[in-house]
Amino acid sequence: MVSKVTVKAPSSTANLGPGFDVFGLAIDAFYDTVTLTKTKSRITIVTKDNIPTNPENNTAGLVVKNMKKKFKIKDGVEIRIEKGVPAGFGMGSSAASAAATVVAFDKLFRLKLDDNALVEFAGSGEKASAGTIHYDNVAASVLGGFVIVKTNPLDVIRIDPPINLRMCVAVPKIDVPKKKTKVSRGVIPKNVKLVDSISNLSNAAAIVAGFMKKDSEMIGNSIKDVIVEPARQHMIPGFAKVKENAIKAGALGVTISGAGPSVIAFSKSSADLKKIGLAMSRGFTSANTKCQTIICKPSKGAIENRK
Repeated sequence: MVSKVTVKAPSSTANLGPGFDVFGLAIDAFYDTVTLTKTKSRITIVTKDNIPTNPENNTAGLVVKNMKKKFKIKDGVEIRIEKGVPAGFGMGSSAASAAATVVAFDKLFRLKLDDNALVEFAGSGEKASAGTIHYDNVAASVLGGFVIVKTNPLDVIRIDPPINLRMCVAVPKIDVPKKKTKVSRGVIPKNVKLVDSISNLSNAAAIVAGFMKKDSEMIGNSIKDVIVEPARQHMIPGFAKVKENAIKAGALGVTISGAGPSVIAFSKSSADLKKIGLAMSRGFTSANTKCQTIICKPSKGAIENRK
């Protein structure tokens, strides 16, 4: 009988500009690793990272609690979390922990859940960090590649990205507010002009077509958001300059990664990705902000670490 399972899950970027709460893309910039071990008693969380250890307030803890209840599992579970995805920077940090946990739990108790069920349980853990359940980051982190999230009922569509798609992520070194996702969702406009809705819809459709046709240029050129990005950009120092610099350096499209404050530029493997990264750094420097830049590509989803 298996008594311990370790799974690592990738960081992700959500929205991709116009696909708010619908699009997600797994990226190999960072990974979280979660080890679940069967125990005799309750749920416990072990970590060296600065994250909540009360299962109710921890994404992974909430996932285990919900899955134990649903499948009437009496065993206790120790959750050992190693954070690699920086928390609060729009890279799907809580989602990576949830994704790794759901896949590990599924393997540990031999549930053999389908993709939608895995994503649904992982999404339930997001409530611990975001205050609401949303599936874009967790779907990407669980399944890998590019995902489209349909809701009511939940149905996740996964598409393999073009092999030459590359991203450059600039992670600014700034303090992010507590419950940052909730704060950044609070600035989104309640009413949207029809012309803006049409603009975002056309770009979102073109992004899907780009992934279907394996056309990185079509994807990058369609990363345009006239609704959420303008409402959030004031929360990111130097955003306009970072975006302008990246485009001038050869990026095809630039937007806020998830709820920010990281900024992501889309390009191709043939582009000068280091040049794009340096240009984004200069953009942040213009606002007296330092940043870390990571060149990355699409990633596979959560996978078991077999030693």
